Amino acid sequence: MAEPIRDDIKIQRRTAVLVSVPDPHRQLGREHALDELQGLVKTAGVKVVGTLVQNRERPHPATCLGKGKVDELRELVDATDAELVIFDNNLTPAQGRNLEQATQRIIVDRSELILDIFATHARTHESKLQVELAQLQYTRTRLKRMWTHLERIEGGIGASRGPGEKQIETDRRLIDHRITELQERLKDVEQRRTRMVRQRDSHALVSVVGYTNAGKSSLMNALTGADVYVADQLFATLDTRTRKWSLPSCRSVLLSDTVGFVRDLPHELVASFKSTLEEARQAHLLLHVVDASNPEAEQQAETVERVLAEIGIDLGNSILVLNKMDAVKDRSLVDVLRAKYSCSVSVSARDRIGLDPLGHMVSERLSGGFVEVLIEAVVGNGKLLAFLAEQTLIRESRYDESSAFLTCRVSPSLLSRLHSEPGILKIDLLSGASNVLSPPT
Repeated sequence: MAEPIRDDIKIQRRTAVLVSVPDPHRQLGREHALDELQGLVKTAGVKVVGTLVQNRERPHPATCLGKGKVDELRELVDATDAELVIFDNNLTPAQGRNLEQATQRIIVDRSELILDIFATHARTHESKLQVELAQLQYTRTRLKRMWTHLERIEGGIGASRGPGEKQIETDRRLIDHRITELQERLKDVEQRRTRMVRQRDSHALVSVVGYTNAGKSSLMNALTGADVYVADQLFATLDTRTRKWSLPSCRSVLLSDTVGFVRDLPHELVASFKSTLEEARQAHLLLHVVDASNPEAEQQAETVERVLAEIGIDLGNSILVLNKMDAVKDRSLVDVLRAKYSCSVSVSARDRIGLDPLGHMVSERLSGGFVEVLIEAVVGNGKLLAFLAEQTLIRESRYDESSAFLTCRVSPSLLSRLHSEPGILKIDLLSGASNVLSPPT
């Protein structure tokens, strides 16, 4: 039986049947099994014409679905004239090939759908490189499935040269060459981003992480007045954006928004987006934003923790931000999260509720390693005084004709820089370890 041709698949504006074999360990009713997949296909621009859910202890190794469900799926796609079958599961190449033979439809698994969405939303040169790399790494293991309709290409001369070379082998070499090229280019991007982030030593960096559509961009807009793109769809933004945030203590920090995560995010994407997440790796504090109104909020928070741990980012120094409190219907879910995460704050970015308590909590956490000092500076150096007002927590200030005396809390890294700053006359320790005041040699 001939298989459907998969050349240059475009998911957008196609009709599809959605299929799921839910993980039995997930506390999710059958009626909600396809909720997230519905959101993904909506973002991808797919029209849903049918759904199918099968509860099994584990997916069938050959077809993911049981034999009876495969027959039911074939009847459903024929009745609805669907062009695609989109699985909420990640399929092996063999499962995909067997399902395409059984249904005579193009099969798209969860990873392929997410990769397509990322490719559609990639705007910057960096994100396009990252998505292309992830797509090639995903496709490489599935070339056999994609080229089964091609015959072997004759390439030998005489019996001693063998039967020739398959097109799949030619494609694999081309893909390997492009993957190597993309990895080298992204390595350069990652090194540049690392240097750029480390050069921001005059500002504390706070990074926003969380599940996709948890309201990270909305929160960033509410806190900073930024114009970060916001849409009620998954993976609305892929690129890191950084803005200045003035805390209630009058101190300014840099706030960065990162790409959102999702359950079963393709490993190829996690690896290729490491450079984008450099902001989170170098951050002094992480804001882990959770959609408190989502019934799967706890599972989504755990997903974010797993993905960050996979790329070496520790969520130990973080604040759990329970967002969308205006939409919460079951308060017990919020209570469970508050009990599990000792450092949490409830907000509504949309209604601008809880933003000041969040700002005070961030100020307190960032000043945990600060020392209190008395700085004597030249009173006429307005630029220096403005810098100190922005970068330190000033407790008290007094002035005479020649000097300004500022009692303030300062981070050790900034303090070492202030010793060599023109206009600083004297720094006296009021609290903290005495060795932090030793000027650099």
